[in-house]
Amino acid sequence: MRKARNALIDLLSGHDDMIVDKFLEYEEKPLEIPAEVIIASLRRCVLDQESRITPIYGGASFRNIGVQPLLDAIVQLLPNQKEVPDPEITTSRTEGTLSQLLEGHLLSRESWSAPSTKPAGKAISKGKQSTAVISNLQACALAFKVVYDARRGPLVYVRVYSGAIQRGASLYNTNLQVTEPAQRILRMYASDSVDLPSLHAGQIGVIPGLKHARTGDTLIVYTGANPKTGPPPPLNSLQLRPIEVPPAVFFSSIEAHSLAHEKSVREALTLLIREDPSLQFSVDEESGQTLLSGMGEFHLEIAADRLIKDLKAKASTGKIEIASREAILCASQPQTAIVDREIAGKRARAGCTVEVVPLTNNTHDPHPIDAESTTIDDGNRIAISVGRKEDSTETLEDRSAKLPSQLSHETIHLALRNGARAALGRGIQYPFPFTKVHVSIRLDPRTDLFGTDSTPSALSTAAREATKTALKQASESGTAIMEHVMNVTVSTDEASLGAVINDLNSERGGQVTSLEDADATTSGIREDLPRIDLKKVYAPRDPFEGGTLGLEQQENEMMNHGSGQRTVQARVPLREMMGYLRHLR
Repeated sequence: MRKARNALIDLLSGHDDMIVDKFLEYEEKPLEIPAEVIIASLRRCVLDQESRITPIYGGASFRNIGVQPLLDAIVQLLPNQKEVPDPEITTSRTEGTLSQLLEGHLLSRESWSAPSTKPAGKAISKGKQSTAVISNLQACALAFKVVYDARRGPLVYVRVYSGAIQRGASLYNTNLQVTEPAQRILRMYASDSVDLPSLHAGQIGVIPGLKHARTGDTLIVYTGANPKTGPPPPLNSLQLRPIEVPPAVFFSSIEAHSLAHEKSVREALTLLIREDPSLQFSVDEESGQTLLSGMGEFHLEIAADRLIKDLKAKASTGKIEIASREAILCASQPQTAIVDREIAGKRARAGCTVEVVPLTNNTHDPHPIDAESTTIDDGNRIAISVGRKEDSTETLEDRSAKLPSQLSHETIHLALRNGARAALGRGIQYPFPFTKVHVSIRLDPRTDLFGTDSTPSALSTAAREATKTALKQASESGTAIMEHVMNVTVSTDEASLGAVINDLNSERGGQVTSLEDADATTSGIREDLPRIDLKKVYAPRDPFEGGTLGLEQQENEMMNHGSGQRTVQARVPLREMMGYLRHLR
């Protein structure tokens, strides 16, 4: 008890001056410091983000051990609503906080247009327009979790950050650009639920029956919003605490047991991705296989297990593999594509010019007209320029006046970006996505847009075809396969050191970068920590171990604090490290 209290006071003293004063006040006797003082100091450290102190509580909820101290700590240590930092938001062209948006400060930075009901010739000041737009924003919420319930279907857990969501309100999903009704609002108590008439700011509730909402989506309620187009910009692109999902590295094939089960398997995959945005599934164009991608080997194993056992999908999974990437080695010439065809029964015409170059730290956009349109996506950089090259001095308002009425800058950028992403999703010489590519898309409204015939789908198609043509031309000089490399650290004893190094270098094609004593690469074991009684630790005997190691010898090695241990650091291809822990055992 004394050692633990000394360690806690010592840790808090490095981040909180008030606990130091109390420590001196009680004559440097940590056991005499009241628990309330320590909890208050711990709370100040938790609220201070620079201290990076996170309390950890042990327990087992299944056996009702440690649950009550954890709940008490939530009340005592975590911040209340007024102490939480203002949530960050992003729109199509700017970033800020939610309070800045509600106060109208962000709208003054945006290039936006609100629908006006006034007769022509009567101008409305931008300040009055921004006030009207913000006053119509009734609620802003985040769908932070989607759970599938066998009886109720998908349950979307939301937290309201501003305003209130009323039962029956129309929720606009700014990520998917769709509107859904909140037919019911529930408050969950374990598996039981209570109907609520509304959810107010700071509250958490469940909205069942939403068909499209995913984990991480932003939901807003806007008075007078168009059911199809949603609220006016920039509110239609508002995202609250957007989740940045890194590109998937591992993938596995999913095959339905029969053609009759393909539809149900596709629906189960869609529901699985709604719950976990780090999962992705796609269909290979050549083989027709359905591929499920994830962050790691264990991640995919859990997802496949849930797909079959929880969602009852009649499917089988293939071997987990590593997704490599393809990269171009030289730049292409500008490639122009003009699309003129029927899409969904309507004539669609649009065009654009695309140029691709290998992406390095020194790569610059050859046509930097709209700096805000540059985005990083899966290791690629996509830069979009709307306007003629010689008109680089034009303002955004001047270029917006030359666009068709049905197209805004945000719509054009989104359509062109989606087309480029589709072209980059599959390589030219290998069936791997492209990476390390800088895509420069230039659109001239005078030659690439054709009035009402230019739709977002036509722009997306033109961008995809132009980008694919540019990638084909750049690939004529050859491409490179980019393989994922893993930084590996292995701690082993002297007896196994040679075998581990030989396995990493020879068998797995890696490269050992350093070899040091374990004590030199770790922080070491503190002398004042209690000694571990190995008689109370269950460790099954290795059936492949030649000899036996007695408890006394193990205790002697533990007292030596890692003497004889060596640490090997290496860079190894990721595909060779799959199942490596099982191999070591």
